[in-house]
Amino acid sequence: MKRLWFLALLLTASVQAERIKDVASVAGVRDNQLVGYGLVVGLPGTGEQSPFTEQSFASMLRNFGIQLPSGRRPNIKNVAAVAVSATLPPFAKPGQQIDITVSSVGSAKSLRGGTLLQTFLKGVDGQIYALGQGNLVVSGFSAEGADGSKIVGNTPTAGRIPGGAIVEREVASPFAHSDFITFNLHRADFTTAKRMEDAINDLLGPGVAQALDGASVQVRAPRDVDQRVSYLSTLENLTFDPATESAKVIVNSRTGTIVVGSEVRLKPAAITHGGLTITITENPQVSQPNAFGQGQTVVTPNSNVEVTESQARMFYFDPGVTLQDLVRAVNQVGAAPSDVMAILEALKQAGALSGELIVI
Repeated sequence: MKRLWFLALLLTASVQAERIKDVASVAGVRDNQLVGYGLVVGLPGTGEQSPFTEQSFASMLRNFGIQLPSGRRPNIKNVAAVAVSATLPPFAKPGQQIDITVSSVGSAKSLRGGTLLQTFLKGVDGQIYALGQGNLVVSGFSAEGADGSKIVGNTPTAGRIPGGAIVEREVASPFAHSDFITFNLHRADFTTAKRMEDAINDLLGPGVAQALDGASVQVRAPRDVDQRVSYLSTLENLTFDPATESAKVIVNSRTGTIVVGSEVRLKPAAITHGGLTITITENPQVSQPNAFGQGQTVVTPNSNVEVTESQARMFYFDPGVTLQDLVRAVNQVGAAPSDVMAILEALKQAGALSGELIVI
């Protein structure tokens, strides 16, 4: 019997308690993206010779008091123009180090063996928040033969510098500049927001927490920074029971994978499954005239049509049964994944499937 390829992610009916820090984040406490433009030098001939690289190289030399002769182009095959990106974590202080990613923006073949020169890393406001510099760690490689053959592994035009940037400016945070702390849920849900509000009020007293909407819970907090840190440490470790997810069935039509939520239910429905196979075979016959009949040889078509219908079974579901019961029944009749997808779509069209059916 053919078994159904089915992945049922059935969430348990009893929701386990979660910490606030696992389901929500504090408003204003966030990462910030930094980006910069720089030069990587010391490449073994895998750099580039492009107009903007030459311009950047000439500007760097002028900063060191070196002026190139007028009209002369430098040979800089060991230099590459790169974009440098980093993520500045919340509360990062001047002098701390962060990782940076370096990516070629030109036609350089590889950044392996290169060194990033001092690069300004700016925020969205145009201010410099960090300085990057150091030797690149590149996992990719490339090799090219004299006949033009080439092999490339991973991505040799991008690399990282662990701890390659030093923070120079602190990002202002609203953490200690308000009478409230706001928790933003990672997944908006009115029931979860209400339960978080109740859990905090049960601990600290009525009216301390207030659910602003389905995604935010506002909590009164002390102004003193030291007290606020201890206060938040207590709150973020407070546990409560989040709401269960809404009823969803997700079908991956390419892989035949079906993911079902625990809240999905079937309304009263009768389902039948059967297969009809039609086989057509051609056996043409040749009609040959007599030797002296002066006739012509003709080909006479001879088609054979065979219809085979497998035994169909119908099964009935009472109200409120789960998709797990449906899968068990469909497995008993040996349905394929495509058959189950068709059954689910038909149930949704008939209004017998609770929840949302998502096909990807």
